[in-house]
Amino acid sequence: MKASEIRSKWLQFFASKGHKVEPSSSLVPHNDPSLLWINAGIAPLKPYLDGREIPENPRITNAQKCIRTNDIENVGKTRRHHTFFEMLGNFSIGDYFKKEVIPWAWEFLTDPQWIGFDPNRISVTVHEDDEEAFEIWHKQIGIPEERIYKLKEDNFWDIGEGPCGPCTEIFYDRGDKYGDLSDPECWPGGENERFLEVWNLVFTQFNHNKDGSYTPLPNKNIDTGAGLERFASILQDVDSNFDTDLFKPIIDKTCELTGVMYHVNDDHDVALKVIADHIRTVAFSVGDGVLPSNEGRGYVIRRLLRRAVRYGKVLGQDKPFLYKLVATVGEIMGVYYTEVVDKREFIEKVIRTEEERFHETLSDGLVILAEMVEKTRQAGTNQISGPDAFKLYDTYGFPFDLTEDFASEKGLTVDREGFDASMQEQRDRARAASQKEGGMKVQGGPLSELTVKSEFVGYNELVVTANIEAIVHENELVDIVGVGETCQVILDRTPFYAESGGQVSDFGTIRNSQVTLKVEDVIKAPHGQHVHKVVVESGVLRKGDTVEAIVASAERGDIIKNHTATHLLHKALKEVLGSHVNQAGSLVEPDRLRFDFSHFGSISSEELQDVEQRVNRQIWNNINVEISLKPIADAKAMGAMALFGEKYGDIVRVVQVGDYSLELCGGCHVQNTGQIGLFKIVSESGIGSGVRRIEAVSGRSAYEYLDGQLQLLKEAAGMLKSNVQDVPKRVEAALQQVKELARENESLRGKLGRIEAGSLTDQVKQAAGVSVLAAQVNAADMDSLRNIVDEMKAKLGSAVIVLGAVADDKVNLVAAVTPDLVAKGFHAGKIIKEVAAAVGGSGGGRPDMAQAGGKDASKLQAALSGVEGLLSQFA
Repeated sequence: MKASEIRSKWLQFFASKGHKVEPSSSLVPHNDPSLLWINAGIAPLKPYLDGREIPENPRITNAQKCIRTNDIENVGKTRRHHTFFEMLGNFSIGDYFKKEVIPWAWEFLTDPQWIGFDPNRISVTVHEDDEEAFEIWHKQIGIPEERIYKLKEDNFWDIGEGPCGPCTEIFYDRGDKYGDLSDPECWPGGENERFLEVWNLVFTQFNHNKDGSYTPLPNKNIDTGAGLERFASILQDVDSNFDTDLFKPIIDKTCELTGVMYHVNDDHDVALKVIADHIRTVAFSVGDGVLPSNEGRGYVIRRLLRRAVRYGKVLGQDKPFLYKLVATVGEIMGVYYTEVVDKREFIEKVIRTEEERFHETLSDGLVILAEMVEKTRQAGTNQISGPDAFKLYDTYGFPFDLTEDFASEKGLTVDREGFDASMQEQRDRARAASQKEGGMKVQGGPLSELTVKSEFVGYNELVVTANIEAIVHENELVDIVGVGETCQVILDRTPFYAESGGQVSDFGTIRNSQVTLKVEDVIKAPHGQHVHKVVVESGVLRKGDTVEAIVASAERGDIIKNHTATHLLHKALKEVLGSHVNQAGSLVEPDRLRFDFSHFGSISSEELQDVEQRVNRQIWNNINVEISLKPIADAKAMGAMALFGEKYGDIVRVVQVGDYSLELCGGCHVQNTGQIGLFKIVSESGIGSGVRRIEAVSGRSAYEYLDGQLQLLKEAAGMLKSNVQDVPKRVEAALQQVKELARENESLRGKLGRIEAGSLTDQVKQAAGVSVLAAQVNAADMDSLRNIVDEMKAKLGSAVIVLGAVADDKVNLVAAVTPDLVAKGFHAGKIIKEVAAAVGGSGGGRPDMAQAGGKDASKLQAALSGVEGLLSQFA
């Protein structure tokens, strides 16, 4: 059975059980800073499990792309370690529980219509205290007691505070050729290859509280995960995941490109598996907007790419070739994950560019390694330290075996234990971070229980009459709140927009003749109602009151201008920079907008100007903005862009700006682009991981920004005694004048240096058999001091010269040794180091020239007087 068929059967099976099929989320977590990557099927659904959001359907199923990189060194060396994998899942949010999910799992696994496993080959583990799960497996399903293993630590899912509970793992017996039952480790859950875990059912029925105690959840959940790669290895009857149709075509293509053969050479096999795994991870990550960089997710991708390049060298590849595998990844995965096909050219370009850079970096790494070898020899040892080798590996991607080979050629060894210790420290840090990841909030609270209706009417109305449906004060439902208190209010209908999609919430006033409320923030409750955070400014607030809800209209007007401007900006960026540009986040406020987008490389001022002009052109064309509700399939067929990380229902809101921009968006917009008035980019910068940021203003704020710039220009014109139009010419003339004055100043310095040098000849003395000049001079800065030293070297021919000067209460020191005395062992750097120490400073340099600084000017003469004595150590 092909992997695509297994995935399809999974989704069909659970759809037949009333589950909503959720598409795979992006690998980049949306609104979840606790996660670096989506690392499990449940990760994008956490808000449902902990009650922050209520799903339309409490039954959900998905096939989710995931990344985990904690055990990267095992990839390619074991049958089933991967950095990228697919997790098949089915979830119940407070709906069904054990007595439903266990029989469904059995049906899916054993029914020939679905997977068709031999029932006699299936074993399970349960938590030792979970008698309910044991009874279902044994008495209802009929698994013999000897094939049900009661365990403790491994069968309880708990990641700290939040939902947790026992689990049951399902194993498939692959037969005698994968392990002997006489081996004490050959049992479900043991260290063996025979019993393969294919599915884990987690019963989240407890809250793990802050104090370490456990209490029953208000709503019990089901969270399951099954590995598509593992199912494929069993159903395709192959030795490892790498021999399935998910990986084998990539390995075959790599063999074609490199001329090696699979299953002939162990080292080659490891390299082929690493490359097959890593190219999937990188292709999908780049497709989701993550670009190679030196931090965060981008660093992970860069490291995986470089690791694949290094293994390519094992296969004899010294030129970029990984990018040629992207098409094969698309052929395998594109049926379900269209992004790797749609963005193929962009993904290939990113990978090829990174490959080329790394081949250059490997050359740089050899230079760094040569320096490490020299440092090791100077230290009098014959072993490169483990931390140094790890730094070379971690920072430059330089493989340990290459470090070892190079060191061996130089007669040195490498501290493998120290390298492994540094590597383990990094793994421990990663695991510690991953244990903090994925945490969920404790279920419960009044908002999660409220089902009162609340209609948002703010697209078209900014002032409405409404009723107070609920009041939450200090996390409790109340009927009355007094003046000065802060609370949360739900209205039966509201014009206030709740913060979402990058657009900030509205603020304004809720009032009647008895009470006035200041609206400070609006969020969405788990059931979707708009929750108003308010301060009671006067009177008493009562549940059931009829009030007038008034949005601050001027601020809303500014917000909608900025929001529509972000849509125009998004399209303009795609036109100028390329179709790979995708929104990676936004912020729409009354006085500004911020737009983050995926793009590798810098943006020129000309490109930025082009983008700005394109946006303004659409504004000045007075284009109508049309908003409609459509089925999501129809909207996508129209070409509407679905924005980064957003979840959409069956019916979506389509925002169309003429034939220029078409996006799915729940935000508020102008009716005509002409209302925006003006758009101005304020700044553009990179913010890491292949993501760039534009800050911009529109409408009133754009006018204020440009007016502020004009006032600065007028101020500059006043200083230059010029009109505004002539400022560039006057600045150019002033800069030319500064250059001329600088040249004149330099000439004067030289003359002063020669005059100063002329008076120093009489101070030359003899010490340690050489001429020595150590004196304090007048020099305004270090450059002037070096000029005097150069003059004295020319005058004296053969000498040790140490001069000091005081400028702005700081000591400047310069030492020089003529070439003939350098040959005799005199060293300017060592001399200056001693002199600088005497004046509370430090410095150093080459044998022929060195400089330093000091803090204590009162000790300068004494320090210079000691120079003659210092020379004896070189004699």
